[in-house]
Amino acid sequence: MDLTWSDDDLAFRDEVRAFLDEKLTDDLRQAGRLMTSVYAEHEASMAWQAILHERGWAAPAWPVEYGGCDWTLTQHYIFSRERAELHLLQHYCAFEGDYSAR
Repeated sequence: MDLTWSDDDLAFRDEVRAFLDEKLTDDLRQAGRLMTSVYAEHEASMAWQAILHERGWAAPAWPVEYGGCDWTLTQHYIFSRERAELHLLQHYCAFEGDYSAR
């Protein structure tokens, strides 16, 4: 089993990192750190959803025809991992869904 990232995986990781660095304001980062359940404060959650929607990443686990991303399982993992490293709870994006069915 080869557990190394492919060049495409590394490029996607870099894309996610750049996106998070650019789009996550200090206020949004703080809202993510202050979450006590699966949802952030409403205004922060709506702002983050708008940012994700603009990028096309609001519902990555949904079918493509309904706005999903058609990401590989590895890409889903990378996206979740990069957010976790920034201390954003996994459910900050409320519509990500369960990837196990893919």
